[in-house]
Amino acid sequence: MSPSHKLLEHPAALCNMIRRVAIEAGQVTLDYFDDSGFDGADVKADGSPVTEADRAAERIIEAALKDITPDVPMIGEEATSEGRTPDITGAEYFWLVDPLDGTKEFVAGRPDYTVNIALIHKDTPVMGVVYAPVPGELYAGHGPGTAIRWMEDSGKDKSIHVRQAPREGLTVVASRNHTNDEKLGAFLKEYKVAKLLKRGSSLKICVVAAGKADLYPRLGPTYEWDIAAGDAVLRSAGGMVTDLAGQPFVYGKTDKKLLNPEFLAAPEA
Repeated sequence: MSPSHKLLEHPAALCNMIRRVAIEAGQVTLDYFDDSGFDGADVKADGSPVTEADRAAERIIEAALKDITPDVPMIGEEATSEGRTPDITGAEYFWLVDPLDGTKEFVAGRPDYTVNIALIHKDTPVMGVVYAPVPGELYAGHGPGTAIRWMEDSGKDKSIHVRQAPREGLTVVASRNHTNDEKLGAFLKEYKVAKLLKRGSSLKICVVAAGKADLYPRLGPTYEWDIAAGDAVLRSAGGMVTDLAGQPFVYGKTDKKLLNPEFLAAPEA
């Protein structure tokens, strides 16, 4: 049995290893972070920004995953943008990595950016780690009932779970940078909304997983690496990311360039 397969059969141990990788990658991004803003971002072919922090973090993650699970392929955002996407045809497992989700937040000097590492089994996220380096906040999960939030200042894991919708109405979380307010308002007319929060990056999914919000609708384009780790955490906390028809997300859509449909992140119905 290969070392990869041994670790895949022990998800708690593997998840702890991936948490350390995410923290190491996140610490590198702090070398480039400035709350007054980042000067020197490049623009990729799809129009999104990329910085040396994105690239440096992905290099660390790619090397670590190759060492930990050498026979499990990794799809990374920056490698894909450079034309390096592995063939995952027939792969039982693969990694999906966004080394710095929320680059616009990072460039603006705001702390709502994250390191994201997800393990996909066939087409389902079975493990996810989301780390926000500036506040030292980490979310992880590797199966039902395992979702945690860890804060650097306490060093302790706190179990998290989605909540029941409050009687007074939903707390809805939306993107700070990518929300069409008119479209969102029209969508939310059928819901009883008490509060609207604006956050950046995959933290939007994590606050639903932690029971701090009830619904995150994304009514615009995203890629699989943007949400896979958060989806794994949310599934571990009793929720799920679904398309607008209520179908669970599937991952590994290389034929669609790993693009996602519009979605909802919420507790399971």
